[in-house]
Amino acid sequence: MTADINKTAGPADTPPAGPEAIKAIPVRHYGRYVSAVVAIALLGAVVYAFSQGKINWDAIPDYFFDDRIIKGVGQTLLLTVLSMVIGIVGGITLAVMRLSPNPVTSSIAWFYIWFFRGTPVLVQLFVWFNLGLVFEYINLGPFYKDEWSDFMTPFLTALLGLGLNEAAYMAEICRAGLLAVDEGQTEAAHALGMSHSKTLRRIVIPQAMRVIVPPTGNEVINMLKTTSLVSAVQFYELFRYAQDIGQTSGAPVEMYFLAAAWYLVMTSILSVGQYYIERYYARGSSRQLPPTPWQKIKKNVLSLSSRKGATA
Repeated sequence: MTADINKTAGPADTPPAGPEAIKAIPVRHYGRYVSAVVAIALLGAVVYAFSQGKINWDAIPDYFFDDRIIKGVGQTLLLTVLSMVIGIVGGITLAVMRLSPNPVTSSIAWFYIWFFRGTPVLVQLFVWFNLGLVFEYINLGPFYKDEWSDFMTPFLTALLGLGLNEAAYMAEICRAGLLAVDEGQTEAAHALGMSHSKTLRRIVIPQAMRVIVPPTGNEVINMLKTTSLVSAVQFYELFRYAQDIGQTSGAPVEMYFLAAAWYLVMTSILSVGQYYIERYYARGSSRQLPPTPWQKIKKNVLSLSSRKGATA
């Protein structure tokens, strides 16, 4: 009797066997390997083609910090900053005019944006530069009077051509940012007795900056590159100085590469600044900000050192 009980109770004492562990086999993406090989092959072909060309690469470091090149870089940055100031101030003004209930101001802003966005910036530069053929003098009454050719210098031509054109694009960017703010914010501010201008300054514009900043950063970088067009109206900046050095030194293509390298350096610096400005204005919308590049590098270095310490 006891033996029978032990026989029947024995299997019940052993726990049931669990499910068999699943062995995960990663999927092989052969297309990725093929595309990587093709990309590397194309890159190698381009590098080989340039290495076989008749290019004097030594001329680039020889003139990279030439006084004329450095002066051109300074003129390019100055023109970029001043043109963007005109563009941003004009864009905000035009955006407010465009959203105004007054049909006259709204129509004027619409016409301005339509005209300057619909014509190439190079054409606008030539129009400003050659207005002396239409107006012999500029007469501002008792304040200023002079010949148009003396008034419209290459620098002023470049500044007006780039700044006024940029104002049309910034107007649409600012208008999109203002419209992105919920109307309830404006209604609540008006209910508290705030004026329309104070509501814009205190409530609407600070919230709209999160939408306005990213495309504005792109416009700054684009403006930096667009300054190369002003060489057509005799203004000396980076590209024009590089052209002159290339003609006198007999290395025109090399100087174009040099100018491209300087543009890459400046746009890279501006891109870093744009990243941190966007991060600053994203604080009110994101619960946790993404790590900065330096924080990512620091995290990877610390994790690598901790792994080495664990294996030791």
